[in-house]
Amino acid sequence: MNKAVFLDRDGVITKEPPYYAHRIDQLELIPKSANAIRLLNKSGFKVIVISNQSGVARGYYQEKDIQIYNNEMKRQLKEKDAYIDAIYYCPHYLEAMIKKYRIDCDCRKPKPGMLRQAEKDLNLNLKFSFLIGDKMSDIEAGYRAGCKTILVLTGQGNDELKKSLKMKMKPNYISKDLYTAIQIIKRNNKSKEDNIKPLEW
Repeated sequence: MNKAVFLDRDGVITKEPPYYAHRIDQLELIPKSANAIRLLNKSGFKVIVISNQSGVARGYYQEKDIQIYNNEMKRQLKEKDAYIDAIYYCPHYLEAMIKKYRIDCDCRKPKPGMLRQAEKDLNLNLKFSFLIGDKMSDIEAGYRAGCKTILVLTGQGNDELKKSLKMKMKPNYISKDLYTAIQIIKRNNKSKEDNIKPLEW
């Protein structure tokens, strides 16, 4: 079985603009995010992007725009010898303007549906996999899927960290950005212990 690192997209790999990201001119890689993904590639982890895209349900853009945006992100990463193994997204939202997307799905984070689908598609062992996100909804999805979790302080991470202090559920680790998070994973991967000790609060 394979190990994976699940990455949220906006705020983790790419800078999060003030409005829903869907145009190529909004795409900007966070510094060293390509380096981080390249390290994962070399470490034998599957790199999987999981992203809520409720902008589709809200009528801001279409699913084809997500594909265009994701393809451009993959192209820019490939230029830096960094590769994404799979991308999953959820276009649903319960208060959607577009009726066909107005469903209570199991894929919208914090539900773990995208991780479970990737588990089947890529023969993953989620116990030895990680999820990295900048929102507590990411962290909860990873927790519910049985992954170890890292909250990064890029994107909305600083605000979400304050929120996490009031919640019972905590990320296993907190990191300033994706690159630093990968250093945590690399250290853990060398450890003989199966479980990561949680961050001390």
